[in-house]
Amino acid sequence: MEGDLLSAGPSDPNASLYAGRWVALVRGRVVAQGGTPEQVLRASRSSRYKERPEIVFMPLPFAFPPLLEKIKNVLPPGQEIHLVGGAVRDLLTSRFSPDLDFAVPSNGISIARNIANALKADFMILDGERDTGRVIVIHEDGSRTYMDFATYRGENLEEDLRNRDFTINAIAYNLQNETLIDPTSGGADIRAKVIRACLPTSLSDDPVRILRAVRQAAAFGFTIEKNTREWMKQAAGQIGSVSIERLRDEVFKILNGPKVSAAIRALDMLGVLPHLMPELLNMKGVEQSAPHVHDVWTHTLAVLDHLDQILSDLRVGYDAEKTGDMFTGLLSLRLGRYREQVSAHFSNSLNKDRSHRSLLFFAALYHDVSKPDTKTIDENGRIRFFDHDLKGAVVVAERAHAFNLSNDEIERLQEIVRHHMRIHFFADRLEKESQTPSRKTIYRFFRDSGKAGIDLILLALADVRATRANDLSVEAWGVYLDVARILLEHYWEKPEEVVAPPRLLDGNDLMKALTLAPGPLVGQLLETIRENQAAGKITTKEEALEFARAEISKL
Repeated sequence: MEGDLLSAGPSDPNASLYAGRWVALVRGRVVAQGGTPEQVLRASRSSRYKERPEIVFMPLPFAFPPLLEKIKNVLPPGQEIHLVGGAVRDLLTSRFSPDLDFAVPSNGISIARNIANALKADFMILDGERDTGRVIVIHEDGSRTYMDFATYRGENLEEDLRNRDFTINAIAYNLQNETLIDPTSGGADIRAKVIRACLPTSLSDDPVRILRAVRQAAAFGFTIEKNTREWMKQAAGQIGSVSIERLRDEVFKILNGPKVSAAIRALDMLGVLPHLMPELLNMKGVEQSAPHVHDVWTHTLAVLDHLDQILSDLRVGYDAEKTGDMFTGLLSLRLGRYREQVSAHFSNSLNKDRSHRSLLFFAALYHDVSKPDTKTIDENGRIRFFDHDLKGAVVVAERAHAFNLSNDEIERLQEIVRHHMRIHFFADRLEKESQTPSRKTIYRFFRDSGKAGIDLILLALADVRATRANDLSVEAWGVYLDVARILLEHYWEKPEEVVAPPRLLDGNDLMKALTLAPGPLVGQLLETIRENQAAGKITTKEEALEFARAEISKL
């Protein structure tokens, strides 16, 4: 009992030592402390069994969101209710969570419905069997706060908390008296930046928690406690018992967060990948010829790191003048004017449940997945991977289907993996032959890739950084940035000139003027006209028809 040597009451300067904890006071001195009143009482009796302590909660120096006050005001008098889980953890780490979970002794659905009515918010039954209701508050800016009200999982609140995943998520905040209940010392683990399982069976009870621990460790900069890591390894083989949707959601949350490559490495070390994305493991130890400096697996993880850094450097509000890195400085100099457009690009996700960023990182994780299957060595000893991009598009689609991604997401992933080599070809030609991409080349690139073209540009920049690593010269980096600038300039500043020139005529015009029957020839002529239009060789309808006549005469 560390308080035996310290004097601290709620108004004492030393009170901050116990902020967020329950303490036992005897004549103003702290004689015990703990996460719940019961823990403190037991601890105080073990050393001061003849004295009757005062049990008090030492308040925390922060304000809770106004929404909690609204909920408190519409609850019936005396209603026992606690904010629990990640929302409490986030408040204790000065973060904001758009998802609020509440635990009540009973009538979770009924309480949720009443609160929704009082707040004029949306309501839905989330889990009838577990008596859980959801309230959805839509704010003026269109953002949403989800509030789930669930009946205790167990006999009481403490049992509910002890059966949760990790101690940092097993803290409850009492809305009525503004105190914390922390039976597993989660607050101490938050301060120590440690992720610890609540019970030895926490991971085997629900193996998806393995992914959640890795994600939260990366997100918060925490370490995973040694015993917990062992329990994670032991439960890794049970991943297959979890629904694919829950696994997918955790994977995409990892991909949307910080330190993606570190998280993927952790999943590998814990033995999760063979049961989750086994095809990735084939990349390990597959050597590559220069200019590559890493094997395929290490290269892939490096791509994730560089992609994260590039997106960070291109975010709105980034101060490029503060960087001492020449590569970052050049990136900002050549592409910095497109920060707003890049931000808007990533704000448009293909699925409301998964971010655009996470989809790009998924593509980056799989962009070289078929190199092991396509590896050849030519007569000069050079390692080649012919068609790894085309075959990789098939593999990423298979995994995306297994994860039940939407058709739009699967199509985007295929486009990124299938075309990820094209910008390298552009850069190689510029570097070796001083040839910039022609207008026709730019048109064809965006015709084939569409909006995925922006993703391809960013992935290519990360790819070359990972490929050459410290061997990448400033001059070579400048070449890639020039290609990226040219493509982005045409896409965002000159779309009607090259990327999507307005149609001068349609199929009916062509068939009528040239007496053509419907068929593939009409479509081929229209596309050839648009290519030459993008190249600046055709500008009027008359020129388009004349060009078509000339093409037909060649047949």
